[in-house]
Amino acid sequence: MKTFFSEDHRRHFPQAELSGGEFVTPFERPSRLEYVLSRLHERGLRDIVAPGAPDMEAIRALCAPDYLAFLETAWSEWKAAGMAGEIIAASFPARRMQTARPPRNIDGKVGYYALAAETAMTGGTWAAALSSAASAQAAQAHVAAGAKSAFALCRPPGHHATADMYGGYCFINNAALVADAFRRDGAQRVAVLDIDFHHGNGTQDIFYGRGDVFFASLHGAPEDAFPYFLGYADETGQGAGEGANANYPMPPGTAYDVWFGALDAALARIRDFGAEALVISLGTDAYKDDPISFFKLDSPDFLDAGVRIGKLGLPTVFCMEGGYAIEQVGINAVNVLEGFLDA
Repeated sequence: MKTFFSEDHRRHFPQAELSGGEFVTPFERPSRLEYVLSRLHERGLRDIVAPGAPDMEAIRALCAPDYLAFLETAWSEWKAAGMAGEIIAASFPARRMQTARPPRNIDGKVGYYALAAETAMTGGTWAAALSSAASAQAAQAHVAAGAKSAFALCRPPGHHATADMYGGYCFINNAALVADAFRRDGAQRVAVLDIDFHHGNGTQDIFYGRGDVFFASLHGAPEDAFPYFLGYADETGQGAGEGANANYPMPPGTAYDVWFGALDAALARIRDFGAEALVISLGTDAYKDDPISFFKLDSPDFLDAGVRIGKLGLPTVFCMEGGYAIEQVGINAVNVLEGFLDA
């Protein structure tokens, strides 16, 4: 399996995250990928290449133009306004406020496009987000050209990003880009399976009204886990997308014997949907010692999950998402890949 990875991810490294009422070193940090790369080499998966330039036409087809313009210019506007620190949202358009008029002031504009305050932006965030998207696009092109699978080692991750909002450490939705590319390359039906602990609210939002992309997510119950306001089991799609969205929320303490039941149910739905290509949002924060999650999967469980996914036999692109038990993130992510290959 070929891995696509850009060193430009390092250009996004905020020094602070708001967590538990204090500023901490972000859980999503560059060193996460070092552990994944190390494990890939250790296990002999050494075919690692840099992507080319991002396909901006495809990104513009997925994302709102004003949102992309914001991402590109936010840092220069922030600095021009005399802001000394990193970009962190401080105000949001809440219930019964205006939501159709983006503010001119950059402080207000940040809150308009943010869906949460934990995600800071820096001078290198835009370049890093584009390099992450490019890795996903290159992995999809590789599979569309005939490879059975590919791994996009994306950072920043993407599954919380909608077409017009960032948050949850995500700016451009890499998995959605891949799914959309498979459709444009001729696949009639595509599935996205999100196994990250946190609900893939951005991916759901992008495809919720479409019937050609099936989305399934296994995640912490929204009553208890970020992003809180989406991910309920009764969210099944709307319009043409009715029935093409499946959520599997699970409570604190969920272990693998329950989790793999949800996985098997999601895989059955994907099989019944008739998907011709598969995108995996590969988060490993369902791991038992993850600092911002509450499932109890162990490292061998990720190997078995990969086997179960591999038995679908579909052309598959893996996009790296979360996983914040940093010393185990490489083991757990590569276990999924190896299980998939073993299948």
